[in-house]
Formats: sequence, structure tokens, C-alpha cells
Amino acid sequence: MQLLLAILSGVLFAAGVFLILRRSLMRLVLGLIFIGHAANLVIFTAGGLKGAAPAIVAEGARQLEQPYADPLPQALILTAIVISFGLFAFFLVLIKRTYQASGLDDLDELDGRKG
Repeated sequence: MQLLLAILSGVLFAAGVFLILRRSLMRLVLGLIFIGHAANLVIFTAGGLKGAAPAIVAEGARQLEQPYADPLPQALILTAIVISFGLFAFFLVLIKRTYQASGLDDLDELDGRKG
């Protein structure tokens, strides 16, 4: 399972880099989203894939009983998802406003260089 997730992370990183290198604003944002999802998947995979119990201390116990799932990678990924959603919404509004103001989507043309 970890090998499959590692391959999927590599594919997402590669697709994200490919889209970032295109000259369109929308493809740039989609590439950043792909890279963000790949990073989240890497963190999740590095945290370990165990079908373990939640990390909750039982009543009367002094410590966690093995096996338990590590909640830190899950909390980091949840925070990253919320932040990336906010950035994606901001980028979409920025792209829409740029397109309304200039009628262009190509980054070279927005910079003033053609060809």
C-alpha cells in the first residue's frame, strides 16, 4: 500500500510541475493544488498506515495502549487542507479579476512580452 501511495505522490508532483510550467494562470493554480495534495499524501504515508485504534487514553489508564494511530500527521494534513482551500479560493478570485481587467490568461502576454 505504501508503494502505491508513493507512486501516486510522484505522479501528482510530476503533474503539478508540468502544469506549473505551462503559461496559463489557471494551469498554474491547478499545478499548485496538485503539489499540495501530493505533499499531504507524503505526510500521510510517512505517518504510517496502520489500522489501529484511535489515540484516546482509556478511563482509569495512565497511558495509551498499543497499537494506536498517530494523530499528528492527520492534524497536520487537516490544517493543510483548510489552508490550501482558502488559497485556492483566493487564487480563483484573483484569476477572475485579472481576466476581467485584461482579457488575458497567458502569463507572457500579461507581462507585456509576446512570442
